[in-house]
Amino acid sequence: MSLKLGDIAPDFEQDSSEGKIRFHEWLGNSWGVLFSHPADFTPVCTTELGLTAKLKDDFAKRGVKAIALSVDPVDSHHRWIDDINETQNTVVNFPIIADADRKVSDLYDLIHPNASDTLTVRSLFVIDPNKKVRLTITYPASTGRNFNEILRVIDSLQLTDNHKVATPGNWQDGDDVVIVPSLKDEEEIRQRFPKGYRAVKPYLRLTPQPNR
Repeated sequence: MSLKLGDIAPDFEQDSSEGKIRFHEWLGNSWGVLFSHPADFTPVCTTELGLTAKLKDDFAKRGVKAIALSVDPVDSHHRWIDDINETQNTVVNFPIIADADRKVSDLYDLIHPNASDTLTVRSLFVIDPNKKVRLTITYPASTGRNFNEILRVIDSLQLTDNHKVATPGNWQDGDDVVIVPSLKDEEEIRQRFPKGYRAVKPYLRLTPQPNR
């Protein structure tokens, strides 16, 4: 059964390139990005994991931990990490789960038989500190992920969790945001958004990003 937004991300214990991982314990009070890749020693995955390593500081300032997964064994991960570091000019700084028995893949529905009955699809989950699934994206094997989009969504989730706003299409950090339609009280609106707002329609009220 596939995970839905708002579901609790399943806990698990599994081997990884950094030793045994107890997922909820490892995540702690952080946000998490769990992403699967089809196989070690494949070209698209190599670029993705290299990019993830290079984004360590961007993840850290958002309180996010990254963790990858495939059905390859630990020794394969270790050998592949050497290739990633060499070809992507980086140092892999996050664990890669070795899901040889597919335990985690089954929990997160990462094997889609109509795509491949042996390899994990290219899925990604953003998980909040309450262990709730907040975003799911599944890419085809031929298409690498846009990690700038992942960071953008995390920025949006963290902003909208703390303020009564939503982010419009193509929003980037620093752009105007939308006051949620459920917020009607003008006094509360003035207190929350002292820079004011522009009402395009009664349900479409734009205001400067409140945490700027």
